[in-house]
Amino acid sequence: MDTLTRMRAFIDVVEAEGFSAAARKIGRSKALLSKYVRELEDELGALLLNRTTRQFSLTEAGHTYYRRASEIVREVDSLADDVRESSGDVRGRIKLSAPRTFADAPIGQSLVDFAKEHADIVLEIDLDDRFVDLVEEGFDLAIRISRLESSSLIAKRLAPFSVRICGSPELIAKHGMPTKPQDFARLPCIVDTNGRWLSNWPFKGETSDTISVSVSGPMEVNSPMVARAAAVSGLGFAILPDFIASPEIIGGRLVPVLDDRILQGGGIFAVYPHRRYLPAKVRVLVDFLAQWFKAREAA
Repeated sequence: MDTLTRMRAFIDVVEAEGFSAAARKIGRSKALLSKYVRELEDELGALLLNRTTRQFSLTEAGHTYYRRASEIVREVDSLADDVRESSGDVRGRIKLSAPRTFADAPIGQSLVDFAKEHADIVLEIDLDDRFVDLVEEGFDLAIRISRLESSSLIAKRLAPFSVRICGSPELIAKHGMPTKPQDFARLPCIVDTNGRWLSNWPFKGETSDTISVSVSGPMEVNSPMVARAAAVSGLGFAILPDFIASPEIIGGRLVPVLDDRILQGGGIFAVYPHRRYLPAKVRVLVDFLAQWFKAREAA
């Protein structure tokens, strides 16, 4: 039994957060995985996992080993990917993190289209609105929708991203059309607690770069999809991603307001760790997404 096999078993157990879950995920027995990890610990002369019948945690040595072992395994897999790519045979598993907003919107179809076109690549998608730690949590790639902050990660911009403030025709008929940002302080608003602004909505100022308006209303929810439904029903105005608001605007169920006062400049990015060699399978996915969004913009 070679060290790399034991190393992979240890990584599988850590990322699945347990032997039973890892066994189910990769199709090996719990006893075999336990044997591999025990042999690895014997080889290293160090305890990597604290395990009881109810608890599972990494030791300090386990944290260090997991971080370095993950990098080594990725480099080995990347080398294999490069060889396969040179022969036109790209395969393997990609662990991808994406926000629920991305997957629930029409642009989530991009991931489905990729899976259909690349049958030899398993796309393991983890939907979570938090910013995951790609290296620590073992992700190959993340989709992020934001103004991207500087970091040690590599980012490829896939598409521009903008937001709209919208209200239903009935709401506007009842309360009137807002003519300046300050009007939202007295109007009913839907607060998306999953967004970066919460109840303090930013706008372009007339004499300063930005101003902030404190808003409130009948609903606070951590989902732009539910915020959109609330806005369509006339509960209040809502800040919505353009790709979520557009179908309702086109259908006349929502009306955009004060577009010229909304701060823009964000984007949809593919983000991956800074590595010497980007695995071929990840490069194939990033290139596919870039082309998918480019074709959508041109349509």
